[in-house]
Amino acid sequence: MRLLTFRVDGAGRTGLLRPDGSNEVVELEDVDHMLDLIDAGPEGLAHAARTLASARSRSHRLQDVEVLAPLPNPRGNVIAIGRNYQAHAEESARAAGKTVDPPTVFTKAVTTIAGPYDDVVADAAVTSQVDWEVELGIVVGRAGINIRRHHALDHIFGFVALNDVSARDIQFGWGGQFFKGKSLDGFCPIGPWIVTPDEIEDPQSLRLSLRVNGVVKQDGNTRDMIYPVDAVIEWVSKGMTLLAGAIIATGTPDGVGFARTPPEFLKSGDVMEAEVERIGTLRNRIVSAAG
Repeated sequence: MRLLTFRVDGAGRTGLLRPDGSNEVVELEDVDHMLDLIDAGPEGLAHAARTLASARSRSHRLQDVEVLAPLPNPRGNVIAIGRNYQAHAEESARAAGKTVDPPTVFTKAVTTIAGPYDDVVADAAVTSQVDWEVELGIVVGRAGINIRRHHALDHIFGFVALNDVSARDIQFGWGGQFFKGKSLDGFCPIGPWIVTPDEIEDPQSLRLSLRVNGVVKQDGNTRDMIYPVDAVIEWVSKGMTLLAGAIIATGTPDGVGFARTPPEFLKSGDVMEAEVERIGTLRNRIVSAAG
């Protein structure tokens, strides 16, 4: 299933796309928020399937609704994995003139969450080095601590495309501030919808790409992850409870702007398209902060 949050007639709704390619959104009228569906567990998804099959279900054309972030208020900060692709770890090390660091865990503030087609506001008074990072995002469906790797995939509610937009001058300056540099408002577009695991045959065989103004900047595959999805869940849950409704960003392939020669950064008017195979594409325009 492809589950989404959308706005129609001025109100936020939860629904799912019909799988027949009709671009029709079926509304889950008795589900107020995506977190309610996540908390309902398997019965919630079964209810969604019944709604999809019902001839009485209310529906909308996709082009007639505003698609929002599918999980606008995840539980807690976005948990993110840095340097989880070897080529990206190497390009980051080259740019910094140091040896390759192992993958790391950091978080992005919950206020970074943005919709799949929202503008991303870059305030020139705060940062002049805005960068892109396409990633596969995990939506946690079942809470757990010390999750064993062979059970890890059972804790996944679904997958999203995610763009870990980063302010590099803050991330690498200010004494080294991953959290601050990754946590400017709106710097984490997600979506366009949550795709449930039954539609992703192998999360380690998904192409990721990112284009800026139509030019390909990143082109990778999740098979190149140092820590695959199940290992990421095992790793980050060690001694720390993963909450149902949390989001995990699993890392980005090479091709980011700061590691290019010369470095490239986004400017007002640039359009990022972050695409994850079998999930969808985020399209976000960089705009200047209002003066």
